[in-house]
Amino acid sequence: MKNFDADDIIFAPATAWAMGAIAVIRVSGKGCIDAISPDFKTVRKDHSLSTRKTATATYGNLAGLDDCIITIYRGRQSYTGEESLEISCHGGLQTVKEILDYLLSKGFRKAEGGEFTLRAFLHGRMDLTRAEAVNELIKSRGETAKAMALDRLNGSLYRRIEDIRALVLSVMGKLEVQLDYSEDEIGEDLSFPEEDIKSAIESIKRLSSTFSAGKLYSQGASVVICGRTNAGKSSLFNLFLKQERAIVSPIKGTTRDFLEAQCTVNSIPIRLYDTAGFRDATEEIEKEGIRRSEALAENADILIYMTDASEPVEDREYTEKDNCIKVLNKADIASLESFKAPFDSYLRLSVATGEGFNRLCDILTQKLESTITLPSSGDPVIENQRQKDNLDRASGALELALKHNQEGLPVDIIAPDVQEALLALGEITGEVTTEDILDNIFSNFCVGK
Repeated sequence: MKNFDADDIIFAPATAWAMGAIAVIRVSGKGCIDAISPDFKTVRKDHSLSTRKTATATYGNLAGLDDCIITIYRGRQSYTGEESLEISCHGGLQTVKEILDYLLSKGFRKAEGGEFTLRAFLHGRMDLTRAEAVNELIKSRGETAKAMALDRLNGSLYRRIEDIRALVLSVMGKLEVQLDYSEDEIGEDLSFPEEDIKSAIESIKRLSSTFSAGKLYSQGASVVICGRTNAGKSSLFNLFLKQERAIVSPIKGTTRDFLEAQCTVNSIPIRLYDTAGFRDATEEIEKEGIRRSEALAENADILIYMTDASEPVEDREYTEKDNCIKVLNKADIASLESFKAPFDSYLRLSVATGEGFNRLCDILTQKLESTITLPSSGDPVIENQRQKDNLDRASGALELALKHNQEGLPVDIIAPDVQEALLALGEITGEVTTEDILDNIFSNFCVGK
């Protein structure tokens, strides 16, 4: 952290900078309770902050600025693992600003993003996997991503890494015995622990493979709706969003450029695009809109290609790709003949009535989930690139150890490979850290957390 000093008393709003019923301001650092206590006037004299027990809330007036409630935490019983307090005040922005200015006048420092959680890590309140899960939980956009982050916050990933690390440590111990003693000196078999290394590699790779699922449910996928003009693209776009976001008109070429919005489909975050309809355009603006639409379609995770059941079908190259869902719209007004061959591969849909929409969402989900490795029941899921990189680094180092053993290299050449795997696993949990690693992790947190 650029201005990090563990001896400072830090503060920051823990609620959004917006008008509301209440606001919460978090303060942490040795001496913060005694520093504020003289300025906090309570109804009862025996309710001075300095004498209150940990995890108690006290009502009073802070420095004449506002009537508020201050909750104090002493030592390791706080979120940060050090003396801290939380000020719950009225949520007017002027009130919050005046309290923040007051804290600044006391010599406290404005906290940087993630500094409270960084202190929790440094004081041993959580390992790095739990610390990162805090940020992932805050940013989760669907039920599945939230559940996965909460599972990691509860220590599932940490425990799995520690189990793997214990196995690799046992391998390292066996190698060190071979380095220090001969077989004759200890009187037992000193065979190379190949099976233990293979078991560790398998566990690491299984955990690393969950990254595809974690990334999908946390970062989402791009879904592009395209097709000829007046096929119902904008209406479907609005149906996904459950609001009238795109202009719907019977006039062909209404959408000249693409629209983008966020939504969630079966707990998967979606970046949804409504695009300009394909046709032989004459105007340069519409031509450019179609060109951009085609570029989006080429790079989409999922493409929804819409066709009007009353119009001739015009397939394009990308409609035959595995990521394309072909939809025949206006099922509520088209005749049944419209849905016979060659439309067998098309999903029947009516944007007007909603018929077929749930089926479309299910197909969309199935296609996205077919591209990922779903974890086994009870297994933790990673969504963090740093964690995946270190897992791959660990498995790569152990595979190198196996290769070196097969090549007949001595143990003193192989041991550093195993040590490299241990370092990589240690970086995941924070057993091994550098200032650059911590700065990279916690700089992505919001202020106040």
